[in-house]
Amino acid sequence: MQIIWHGQSCFQIITSQGKNNQVSIVIDPFSDEIGLKLPKIEADILLVTHHHQDHDNTKAVQSPKGGGNFFLIDGQGEYDIKNVFIRGIRAFHDNSQGKTTPTPRPPWFPPGPLGENTIYTIETEDLKLCHLGDLGQKELTDEQLETIGEVDILFIPVGGVYTVAAKEALNIMSQIEPHITIPMHYQIPKLKVKLDGLDKFLKSLGIKSIVPENKLSIKKKDILPEEAKIIVLKP
Repeated sequence: MQIIWHGQSCFQIITSQGKNNQVSIVIDPFSDEIGLKLPKIEADILLVTHHHQDHDNTKAVQSPKGGGNFFLIDGQGEYDIKNVFIRGIRAFHDNSQGKTTPTPRPPWFPPGPLGENTIYTIETEDLKLCHLGDLGQKELTDEQLETIGEVDILFIPVGGVYTVAAKEALNIMSQIEPHITIPMHYQIPKLKVKLDGLDKFLKSLGIKSIVPENKLSIKKKDILPEEAKIIVLKP
């Protein structure tokens, strides 16, 4: 499996389903209105956590080579596509059941309160991944935790403002107890949203710095039973 981060909450996960058979999963493609530019990417499966333009630019994603369209997953439910099992779990973009009205409101935010957010778990290659989207809850409910289950790799927002910040992220990590945590949705060059930087999250963990990796290549055998580490990816 290969995991590539394109910035904000957008990831591409390339999973092997046998010899010469790969499945590309893309999560939360963003609009260039936020200051970042999304490269050309193909998806067999496309996940959208919620409808803000820094997460739902589905037109920027290309269908797989060889014809056909990508399979779009946009919300709660259970899906089994190309030997990949995906579960969408209801969550909120704030800590008030989605009722908070953003102030100031970014130009790409639709009118109204922040609303709902979908957490996705992805099971493939005997690994379970969990992408929290723009989670704004300070902690997960017992029902959410039960549905998420045991997690090998967690993608968690840490930049605050419209999602959880460092302190809340640590609390949620302690609830889920993943083997590997990959931070996302924090301030990077050219991003027009003013979020907290990665340093604040790392400092809360007692980590001075981490050398970012271009991508994460991983298999189940690479996960150690008592492992709990942070991996930072380059956008």
